[in-house]
Amino acid sequence: MTYINRKGETLSNESTDAAVPTSDSPENLRSDPATATEAGPTTASDADEATTSAPDEVSNSGADADLATPEPVLQQTFADLGVMPDISEALAEVGIVHPFPIQSMAIPIALVGTDMIGQARTGTGKTLAFGVTLLQRIVAPGDPDYAQMAKPGAPQALVVAPTRELASQVSKDIAIAASRRGARVLTVYGGVGYDTQLDALKEGVDVVVGTPGRLLDIADRGALDLSHIKVLVLDEADEMLDLGFLPDVERILAKTPELRQTMLFSATMPSAIVTMARRHLRHPVNIRAESAQETTTVPATAQFVYQAHDLDKPEVVARILQAENRNRAMIFCRTKRSAQRVSDDLAERGFAAASIHGDLSQILREKALKKFRSGSVDVLVATDVAARGIDVEGVTHVINYECPEDDKTYVHRIGRTGRAGASGIAITFVDWADQTRWKVINNTLGLPFPEPQETYSTSAHLYHDLGIEPGTTGRIAPPKEQPSEAPRERKASAPRPKRERSRRRTHNGVPVDAPAEASAGSEPAAEAAAGEQPSGEGAPVRKRRRRRRTSGSADLAANSSSGQTASGE
Repeated sequence: MTYINRKGETLSNESTDAAVPTSDSPENLRSDPATATEAGPTTASDADEATTSAPDEVSNSGADADLATPEPVLQQTFADLGVMPDISEALAEVGIVHPFPIQSMAIPIALVGTDMIGQARTGTGKTLAFGVTLLQRIVAPGDPDYAQMAKPGAPQALVVAPTRELASQVSKDIAIAASRRGARVLTVYGGVGYDTQLDALKEGVDVVVGTPGRLLDIADRGALDLSHIKVLVLDEADEMLDLGFLPDVERILAKTPELRQTMLFSATMPSAIVTMARRHLRHPVNIRAESAQETTTVPATAQFVYQAHDLDKPEVVARILQAENRNRAMIFCRTKRSAQRVSDDLAERGFAAASIHGDLSQILREKALKKFRSGSVDVLVATDVAARGIDVEGVTHVINYECPEDDKTYVHRIGRTGRAGASGIAITFVDWADQTRWKVINNTLGLPFPEPQETYSTSAHLYHDLGIEPGTTGRIAPPKEQPSEAPRERKASAPRPKRERSRRRTHNGVPVDAPAEASAGSEPAAEAAAGEQPSGEGAPVRKRRRRRRTSGSADLAANSSSGQTASGE
């Protein structure tokens, strides 16, 4: 639906409650106040006349008025929003032509330089809402004014993201939009070496996308100059709050110029983020891409909640992955060990599964994401950290293997499917111990699942709800046969040569050369042999072991002897 501002200008093709452009907009600045006053009513009346005359034109265009069809309403394009041709053509090359509601409302206001707080559901295009804006507001190397800049090559735009995956995804989207403009985009995050990032900063970059920790690290080294930032974006600000990154964000903001444009974008806006926005943003405009009556989750996502036993969950998941029209699937776990265990179990059952969690290095995480995007792996098991950064097309199923911690985690988990207007399916498993937690999430989001249905891998409603063929088993490949270990036959070893011992056996200091039979003689003979000491120079001298008395024992012995003498007297 097209809505018109006070001047009669078309701003969006969606029904929203966004604010209209501010009075500082170049379209609203007119030299003659009288002209500005007259312009609005004239344009509005023209629009009304065009609206009222449309039926007459349709009725007179054909011989039969009943067969006449109205002309289709043209959808809005990025060029209609005032986006540069280089950026709009670069987006059109990858099939992005018509903007989403958050983009239609945010881009015209942000291009003026106004600070903004943008709130929209996950998967509705927030990245391009600020990405297009910052690319148009910077000076690219090919522009005529680039040589006259105070410091050519210094970053002009900064995007702060909470996770590495989100930073990588945002950087790729901005690089696509900047392919024709020639802006240089650099991704900065931890887990990889510094050399590549430092070399790129020395050569010069225009847009930097990174995580708070690595950004501060490089800035403290003096390699990242933030004093020329024109546009600063905080993406997924509520996740930064949950991960404890707000102090680092405050330090980053302190290194940037005060007269900058700051934009906050997230799916949820808690009070702490609003407080920070009041402190660092100058008269921000609040943009909300849906009405207050709409739900937080995407309507195109079908949600199912089941009460499942932990021991039966692998069987249930294996059957869900065999549902009809299933493309890529993501499974979210609460802990790193659980994610790795689920991934290994699915791989053993024959599914092409990979995992992403904190125990893996950045290289392994990037490899797993690359396989998931390419299609060689169609099941990705991840922890909540990866829920904010994975934007992969074709994700049809999202499975919450364990109950989410809160409503925000639930929204961002299931937001991996149903993106960009597509449909998706979200399945949540609730254990018996998580009933109270789920009731809080259900009441907060207004979901119709107060009492999840008890479900097992053999439940008929599971097959009916998700389109699973009856008789589906929990395996698509036979179990691998373990190689049977045959008992080892002990090889006969060759007789060992007799060792020559240089030691001599002695008994009470006397060498014993007699055979074993002689040593087993009678006790008197042994005592007699022990009592006889050989004489001569070669005979060994037996040392007598003398027992030393301590002073305390000597005094005790003296006292006892004196006591016996006294008693005898």
